[in-house]
Amino acid sequence: MNFQQLRIIRETVRQNFNLTEASAALYTSQSGVSKHIKDLEDELGVQLFIRKGKRLLGLTEPGQSLLGIVERMLVDADNIKRLADDFNRVDEGTLTIATTHTQARYVLPPIVNQFKKEFPKVHLILQQASPVEITEMLLQGEADIGIATESLTTEDNLASIPFYEWQHSIITPQNHPLANKPQILLEDLSQYPIITYHGGFTGRSKIDKAFEDAGIDVDIVMSALDADVIKTYVELNMGVGIVNKVAYDAERDYRLKQIPTDIFGMNTTWIAVRKGHLLRGYGYEFISLCSPEADIKALKKVAYPDD
Repeated sequence: MNFQQLRIIRETVRQNFNLTEASAALYTSQSGVSKHIKDLEDELGVQLFIRKGKRLLGLTEPGQSLLGIVERMLVDADNIKRLADDFNRVDEGTLTIATTHTQARYVLPPIVNQFKKEFPKVHLILQQASPVEITEMLLQGEADIGIATESLTTEDNLASIPFYEWQHSIITPQNHPLANKPQILLEDLSQYPIITYHGGFTGRSKIDKAFEDAGIDVDIVMSALDADVIKTYVELNMGVGIVNKVAYDAERDYRLKQIPTDIFGMNTTWIAVRKGHLLRGYGYEFISLCSPEADIKALKKVAYPDD
C-alpha cells in the first residue's frame, strides 16, 4: 500500500468513477490508475469498487468504509509536510484564499497588501468563487481559507469564525426619484425594477425574505454574481440596485447615489478552515489581519479537536 494508491482511490470517487478524468487529474495514465486499484484490492483481499465490465459504478461496502480512512490519511500526510515546512521555511510557501468577488474586490485589498508586506515570500492565490464552491474547495483541500457570507457555517467539517457584520444599501442613479427620499421602505422599492445578487450570494436570501415577510411583490429584473455588474446596469437606469454597502466607492461610483438602509437586516461574513487541515503559521496571521479580535486559539481548538 502506498500514498499514490490512496490518492487514486480518492480521486476516482471525486471524478464520479471516471478513470479517464481521475488519471488526468493526477497526471498519470488510465492504465496506471487501473493497475494501482487492482494492486490495492489484491493486497487487501477485498473488492473496493462495483464494476460493470471495465467500468466502475460505485464503491462496495468495504470501499465506502475505506474511503473515510483514506481521506484522513491523506490529510494527515499533507499536515506532516506542512508541519515540516513550518519549521524549515517559516515565511515561505503558498496560501490559497477562496472568496467571493465582493470580498476580493472591496474588503480584502488592504489586508492582502499588509500581508504581503509582512510575508513577501508567501505566494498568495486569491480564488473567486460562489459560496457553495468555496465550501467545496475547502473540503477538497483546494483552498486553505474560505471567506463568504453564505454556506460556510452549515458544513460540519468546517471551523468558522465571524469576520465582519454588514448591511445592504440601495444604489440609484443620481437623478432617480428615490435618491433624495429621506427614508426608503420596501413599498417604495417595489415600485421599481430591482437589480441585485444572484441566489446564494451576498445576503440575497435576506432580501427575498424581507419582501416575502411583508407580503410585497417585487420585480427583480436582473441578478448578477458581483456588485460591479449590478452597478453598471443601475447606471444605465435599468433598475434600482441592492448591494453590500461596502461595494460602493464614492470616487469611482460618482454617477450613482448610495442610500443606507436597515430594511434587510444584518448579515455576517465568515472566515472558515477545514477541520483537520493544518494551516501554516502565516495562514493564521492572515486571519488575524482580517479580524484582529479573532480568537485564534479557539479556532484551532475547533479545527483540531484531538490536539
